[in-house]
Amino acid sequence: MVLNWIDQAPRRVLALISVACVAMLAFGMYLQHVVGLEPCPMCIVQRYALILVAVFAALASARGAKGWWMGWTVLAVVASGFGAFVAARQSWLQWYPPEVATCGRDFYGMIENYPIGRAIPMIFRGSGDCTAIDWTFLGGSIANWSFICFVGFGLVLLALLVRGFKGDRRSAAGYSAA
Repeated sequence: MVLNWIDQAPRRVLALISVACVAMLAFGMYLQHVVGLEPCPMCIVQRYALILVAVFAALASARGAKGWWMGWTVLAVVASGFGAFVAARQSWLQWYPPEVATCGRDFYGMIENYPIGRAIPMIFRGSGDCTAIDWTFLGGSIANWSFICFVGFGLVLLALLVRGFKGDRRSAAGYSAA
């Protein structure tokens, strides 16, 4: 049933992914500005990855040309994979915190004061902030849920691409597209 929906309405699926990403970003802003949770450097990187997935999925859903939506979908898969990697790394840090946890600099302080080649490894090393679990839902931290969402987006986007490529091969072999 889900695969039929992917085949019949890929642009709707892409638009739904974009809306889900925007909803997740809105919830993150709610947690930050209403609940008072401050995002760590890895949380901010995950937000940027979520923004990229939302933008790429929205652009993919904007036009019906197959080459257009498949190209943007590839970029959305890459952004989703990157977000999943960062969320997995933060989850690892939360499960196995380093022996010496320092709060370190914030994300913007790292980018402003260090060259990008030095700031990026500092971000992925994590800080004391990144190991803290300030909020949970059904036993999972924000990083755990972020990982699940990024993986879910990536799998649906990959299914879109695979179904799109299979449709090209069927059309080239003379099969009907129905």
